[in-house]
Amino acid sequence: MLLVPDPKVVRGLLTRYASLQISLAENEELECARELEDVSYTLCVMMGTRSVHAAIAAADTLLVAGTGRRSRRIRR
Repeated sequence: MLLVPDPKVVRGLLTRYASLQISLAENEELECARELEDVSYTLCVMMGTRSVHAAIAAADTLLVAGTGRRSRRIRR
């Protein structure tokens, strides 16, 4: 049985990842870097990947697929 992550949770992690990337670029704080590592790790685990770039790509694919499913349901 394949477990699919909740798109809302994935979207929240992607948003947090992007915000932390911006914060880290503006102000290199150790706490921000640690949180970015945590979010990156969580994305990797949730998406079943070993790199954050692959996790982001998989998350994007999941969210696009989810959008398509919702629009089909609405049309019925």
